[in-house]
Amino acid sequence: MSFLDTLLGRKHPPMIGLDISSSSVKLVELAQTASGEYVLERFGVESFEKGWIADGQIEKFDEVAEAVKRVVAKSGTKTKNVVMAMPQSAVITKKIMLPAGLREEELELQVESEANQYIPFSLDEVSLDFCVIGPSPASVGDVEVLIAASRKDRVQDRQGLAEAAGLKPVVLDIESHASRLAIGRVVATLPNEGKDALVALFEIGADTTSLKVLRDDEMLYDRDQAFGGSQLTQLISRQYGFSYEEAEQKKLAGDLPDDYESSLLAPFVDSLSQEIGRALQYFFTSTPHHKVHYVMLAGGTATLPGLKDRVTELTGFASMVVNPFENMKLGSAVRESKLRREAPSYLTACGLAMRRFLQ
Repeated sequence: MSFLDTLLGRKHPPMIGLDISSSSVKLVELAQTASGEYVLERFGVESFEKGWIADGQIEKFDEVAEAVKRVVAKSGTKTKNVVMAMPQSAVITKKIMLPAGLREEELELQVESEANQYIPFSLDEVSLDFCVIGPSPASVGDVEVLIAASRKDRVQDRQGLAEAAGLKPVVLDIESHASRLAIGRVVATLPNEGKDALVALFEIGADTTSLKVLRDDEMLYDRDQAFGGSQLTQLISRQYGFSYEEAEQKKLAGDLPDDYESSLLAPFVDSLSQEIGRALQYFFTSTPHHKVHYVMLAGGTATLPGLKDRVTELTGFASMVVNPFENMKLGSAVRESKLRREAPSYLTACGLAMRRFLQ
């Protein structure tokens, strides 16, 4: 640890979380004080053009790599170590039971032989990893082990993007694990630290909205639906004759004609709220549950004026817009007004940057 870190009372050097989605790359740099408090040092975003990334697959590597370079340069970070993630759709995960007390080499052999049954590719074509979750609740003397596998070419693409920007990838996570890690901090601020609370987390992306229902770190339900913020961008583009990129910029800047709120925004907020209500109904009909205690909204679209209140009105459940940086110290490079506007869209990037401090 450097003299500067000691002087500032930092326990760990900072870590970058880099979240690459279909619409943008988001960067979060976190440090931690000696007393364990998180410090948000930097955050930033660079947008992608439509089609650069499709279904989690990088279609335009050079263009995406340039955007990653830009967000790193603009952030002013000197940190090189980065945690990235694979989209859920690109990773096969499976929980298995193995006897407790195996040595590392024995575990690896067992995992490989089990993985052969679940992975529809040759093991030569995949990057395979595993972690021991803990003792099996169902089988005495066994441990639960989580296996994760992804095609090597997909993994190498992600690593290549970091390296093109002069960064060193140290952990490759799964997007949904990262967002769950970040939401855990938010849930802990609820009454009774959120214990036993059923939390419905909606991450509203550009093209997809995912619903995860969580209770005490356990995921009870996970489902993606094909609606998101890009639908509003398309409506703006059609209504006012802007290109898609122009429409997106004007939407984010709030630079739209006077009739935008009544003719486009209000109906879109209404239909998005109804989609959220329908997704919850689907959860209730396919599980034994018939209510949730909190609806949490994340992603850039979560901050649309009126959305939170309309969701509460339609579903009857308390709704809140997620700020993953709640109760964090802010470094001198962070602009608070910008952070307040954009915080909900950094849930996954924040969870990725938190990984360093949980090793």
